[in-house]
Amino acid sequence: MKAVILRFDAPMISFGSVIVDHHGFTDFFPGVSMLTGMIGNSLGWHHTDFERLQNLQDRIDFAARWDVRPNRVIDYHTVDLGSAKMCKPGWTTRGEIEHRAGGTGAKYGTHQRYRHYLTDGLMTVALGLAGEGYPGLDTIKEALERPARPLFLGRKACLPARPLLDPINPIAEGPDLLSILEIVPVWNRDGVPDRASGKTWVCWTPSEGEHRSGESRIVYDLRDWCNQLPAGSRWRQEGMIGG
Repeated sequence: MKAVILRFDAPMISFGSVIVDHHGFTDFFPGVSMLTGMIGNSLGWHHTDFERLQNLQDRIDFAARWDVRPNRVIDYHTVDLGSAKMCKPGWTTRGEIEHRAGGTGAKYGTHQRYRHYLTDGLMTVALGLAGEGYPGLDTIKEALERPARPLFLGRKACLPARPLLDPINPIAEGPDLLSILEIVPVWNRDGVPDRASGKTWVCWTPSEGEHRSGESRIVYDLRDWCNQLPAGSRWRQEGMIGG
């Protein structure tokens, strides 16, 4: 099979997870819905393209590896939504003006949030597609080379430090995604192959690496794009490879 090879390198990354009270947690690996949204954004799709996004999410499979393990930080936010500056419209990444929507609770009062981030990490992702349909891997590669809009890794504050596509081998081939990930060189902090790298932390779909030992866990990273709600879970395998 073939896969697009992505390199996630950014000062801050946030892989959305379950929100508890005022805490917006981050997972340790990207979710299927996040990858769907990122690709859709690069193609110029909108949130209202429900069927396209849902079909793409249903086809995506991936394996991911931390080449440089990140640190965890918590960013404390507080804002007075009733202040004069918060009553003004803001610009979006799609170049349009947007006003604050919602009821009274979204326009007044002091809000506190704790945003969880992964910092100074570098991740490699092998992204594949199941079945036929649009877009194909070549189309995704071209869209990520010249995205229709600015891309970010989880939250709008998480801007990539380098282009997302692997500059040497943007598309790789192998028996399965985990095998492809093992073929792709591990990078160091400078973005060059690290020949002295030891074991790296990886995630993959359990059916792909049945011969690999690791921990299986349920992740809630699927989305109902029509209703704009988190919906659905899947099994994910995590473990160490290499070394």
